[in-house]
Amino acid sequence: MRTPEPRLGIVYEHPQWFAPLFAELDRRAVSYDRIDLSEHRFDPASAAPWSIALNRLSPSAYMRGHGQTIVYGREFLRFLEWRGVDVVNDATAFAMETSKASQLLLLEELGLRAPRARIINHAREALAGAEGHEFPVIVKPNIGGSGAGIQRFDTREQLAQAAETGAIDLGIDRTALVQEFVPARGGHIVRVEVLDNRFLYAIKVYPNFDVGFNLCPADICQTDAEARNMTDGSSSSLDADLCPVDLPKVALKVEGHTPPEAVIRDVLAITRRAGIDLGGVEYLVNDRDGEIYYYDINVLSNFVSDAVSVVGFDPYVALVDYLVERGRLAQGASERVAARAGTR
Repeated sequence: MRTPEPRLGIVYEHPQWFAPLFAELDRRAVSYDRIDLSEHRFDPASAAPWSIALNRLSPSAYMRGHGQTIVYGREFLRFLEWRGVDVVNDATAFAMETSKASQLLLLEELGLRAPRARIINHAREALAGAEGHEFPVIVKPNIGGSGAGIQRFDTREQLAQAAETGAIDLGIDRTALVQEFVPARGGHIVRVEVLDNRFLYAIKVYPNFDVGFNLCPADICQTDAEARNMTDGSSSSLDADLCPVDLPKVALKVEGHTPPEAVIRDVLAITRRAGIDLGGVEYLVNDRDGEIYYYDINVLSNFVSDAVSVVGFDPYVALVDYLVERGRLAQGASERVAARAGTR
């Protein structure tokens, strides 16, 4: 049987990413359960004790030894839906998160520009997959997350050698995109965050692609001051465990941004079609032709750090507002907050 009053479940696997969310829920004394799928079980015949659940699973879980949560998580989300739980970013949305090929098909369906790409399932297909592409090209695993596993090849010869020697990483489902590497005008990409079919905020991110693609442009970004600290050799406030492999080698900076209205319309069309309640879409302006290209759809949005300074407000407050309203969740009196936080 369900609990007498509405209750929230947070579905996740990363041990630290969601501390700010938990802190905001605790501050407001919202009853919730942490559902860690890194080690988990469920009985399909049992009832689910939650009225609403928030999916915070990541396709980069395999980089933390939690690859089992990707397929398992999809089935668990389906179980929750079947049991009548209102799932924020449900199994349909998560299927889009875990397939770059599906994202490419969605962009094609909506008639939006994306970097030219072909989908392959064997390394020997990489060279044919790059036919007609302008080099450099990248090979992007279908299930990636945070830039994981992306390889860049500057010439056909480099790609041919990698294909011949088996040095191409197709990812855990052995499917990948061979995609043109599009030069970003101004040296930045833009990530647009959406909540409840509304524009939430956007940020410009300045990645250093010379040292790799394993980066989290939304969740662990730096202000200009932090970026300077990284480049001048002093310590950074970043916690390396909060991001995938090699992030400490990648210098990032971030700044708030307001995209054109046409971009916001495009992004909302993308998230609606993908069934995404909360997520981010990334785009850049191609320096070759000056046009906007969309290239990544994210169901897992780890909000930018120091958000109040960067975008002017705390998005976790907005997210909890949304969860409370959508789930009709009770919030405790302020004097109960400290006591409850002390028991967790």
